[in-house]
Amino acid sequence: MRGADKLFSVVAGRPLLAHTVAAFESCEPIARVVLVVSEVNLERGRVLVAEEGFSKVVAVCTGGRRRQDSVKCGLTALGPCDWVAVHDGGRPLVRPGMISRGLEAARATGAAVPVLPLADTIKEIDETGAITRTLDRSRLVAVQTPQVFRFDLLVRAHDEVTGDVTDDAAMVESLGHAVATFEGSSRNVKITTAEDLMLAEAYLG
Repeated sequence: MRGADKLFSVVAGRPLLAHTVAAFESCEPIARVVLVVSEVNLERGRVLVAEEGFSKVVAVCTGGRRRQDSVKCGLTALGPCDWVAVHDGGRPLVRPGMISRGLEAARATGAAVPVLPLADTIKEIDETGAITRTLDRSRLVAVQTPQVFRFDLLVRAHDEVTGDVTDDAAMVESLGHAVATFEGSSRNVKITTAEDLMLAEAYLG
């Protein structure tokens, strides 16, 4: 991001993070929102919530060293509920309808994640960079957020799984619990580069 903080970069007239929170704010089934940020962004997060008038945000808290540590901080701040949706702040193009679809999909097993089919051929390589095999992409998907879980199931996963994971679904999977999938969106991109900001500007503008 060339030194910029992507979450507070202005996109279509407001901070990127504001677009993300707004989707949950306007999603009818969502009752409470917790914003988890780094310690250096704690005050900026509180100011953003106040300036945007987000009434569903009940807490702005600091995260931890790892992604999963931050999610656990968020769960603690959120408090007991029936369902919880975990979403990357850097995905500002999520829509309320997608959040609702996730909640519906999760009812079958207690956990659901949005996925997209892979368009590219996927190959596995060794430590030298040489290709070792071509994977069957018909059985592979790209996973997005929001990931939706029964609150008690996700809390249990965070209590029992201590190894590093890349997402919350992996923690739930490691418990032997089934995770359902639902249709993601090609627009639900995660902003990681300055070029991604231009894409978000085009969609949101």
